[in-house]
Amino acid sequence: MDDAQPARLESVSPATGEVLGSVVVTPPKEVAAAVASAAAAQRLWRSLRISDRARYMQRAAQAVIDEAGELTALLSREQGRPRAEAELLELVPAIEALQWLAEHGPKILSGERIRFSRALHPLKRGRWSYEPLGVVGVLGPAAEPFATPLGDVAVALMAGNGVVFKPSPYACLVGERIARVFARAGLPEGLLRVVHGHADTGSALVNARVAQVRFTGSADAGRAVGEACARGVKRAVLEMGGKDVALVCADADMERAARGVVWAAFANAGQCGGSVERAVAVREVHDRFLSAVCAGTGSLRVGDPADPSTEIGPIVSRARADRVRELVAEAVEGGATVLCGGSGEGTYVAPVVLTGVRNDMRIAREDVPGPVLIVSEATSEDDAIAEANRISRGLGASVWTADRYKAQRIAAELRVGMVWVNDHLVTRAAPEVPWGGVREAGLGRARGAIALRTCAEPKVVTWDPPRGRAWWWFPYDAGLVRAGRTVARMRSARDADREAGLREGAVPTLRVAARALRRGSRSA
Repeated sequence: MDDAQPARLESVSPATGEVLGSVVVTPPKEVAAAVASAAAAQRLWRSLRISDRARYMQRAAQAVIDEAGELTALLSREQGRPRAEAELLELVPAIEALQWLAEHGPKILSGERIRFSRALHPLKRGRWSYEPLGVVGVLGPAAEPFATPLGDVAVALMAGNGVVFKPSPYACLVGERIARVFARAGLPEGLLRVVHGHADTGSALVNARVAQVRFTGSADAGRAVGEACARGVKRAVLEMGGKDVALVCADADMERAARGVVWAAFANAGQCGGSVERAVAVREVHDRFLSAVCAGTGSLRVGDPADPSTEIGPIVSRARADRVRELVAEAVEGGATVLCGGSGEGTYVAPVVLTGVRNDMRIAREDVPGPVLIVSEATSEDDAIAEANRISRGLGASVWTADRYKAQRIAAELRVGMVWVNDHLVTRAAPEVPWGGVREAGLGRARGAIALRTCAEPKVVTWDPPRGRAWWWFPYDAGLVRAGRTVARMRSARDADREAGLREGAVPTLRVAARALRRGSRSA
């Protein structure tokens, strides 16, 4: 640990500045020991039946339910999320993920029987199964500090791995509660280790002897993690957020579209990984849509996240709030217009609706860690699609239309990992749905069956009879060549080829088969 780094990491409420508690910082040099401890405990964990691991997931879900009141209060105080969102978008998704893993995980990870082609492998049998990777490193985000990292931890554990988890330094107390949830479920001691600190601790975890890193956070940090994993030939699942776009078609239900976009842009103070950052409305409905968005935005209640009626709480840190204000001010200097919002001090920023933003402005290109929505006009649906595809961080997009078939066509053209029709963002709470993006939004998927399977290594085991030999083994001769030609001809789509194969190759093939069945054989 660097001498300048404090021995303890304080948790500070973004709403009040109050110190909520502290945790011991893990010096980078001690991270390797935490990984070794998880690896030691994992040797027994990996030997458990998958159905036994599933019971731990079910008990962890019950622990979240039992502690829901305390967890909601802590999330509201430490991360600044309004209580309604803490319940619905943090706790409920965590419970859903754990219960889904318990119910469906055993089947997903059970593997299957291999169906060999009998032309080449007449007697071979086999199965492939999923083997745990070892120890998985999980790096959690500040903006969504409970359900997102808990889901990554649970997926890794369900697949039979040990886990070392580093929460965001802005949510260290929530990170401790994730460990407590699994401790209450009876997880073997040492299997899940928590390390605390800043970037140097995270870097030490990425460079330790972990088999995979699951990261959620900023694009810059995600690239650094990906590069380190590539150098170490390690697997990486990177969710680096996006600059999601909502496309509003002329036939959209304007009330639903405006309400949905306002929610998806400003829930969690605009800090969700899939928050809408730009809405593109076609010319026929642009003015009506913009008016409805401004009306909805202006009615949002900004304030203390502990108040049940608060809809917009603080941004997780003063530095991020200052960055939001800086990007908005720079855009205004460049000719953009603020139609509503932008007021507030410290960590509070009232939701902002901007128009007149050019694509060369920083606010259009860079991550905006707060409640800012850019609304622009498109001359046609094709122009709206082109505008969405211009953005390289293709996490998700939404299409607002009454025409299901049009929505499917537009979805097929959008270069993103997820497309929602007449909705946005909420499938992060659906554990069965793969969550992730394409291009610069990240690598891999954080939910669904694919997430479980990428936390494991496929292993193939085959069986052949103990007597005889494979017909393609030594010695080689002209008969083996003719038998091979016969097998190839029998796979032809043309009847004439198959008939010629049988006519010319049946006898040589039978002789090769008989030779393979004999117990002894001449070596080459």
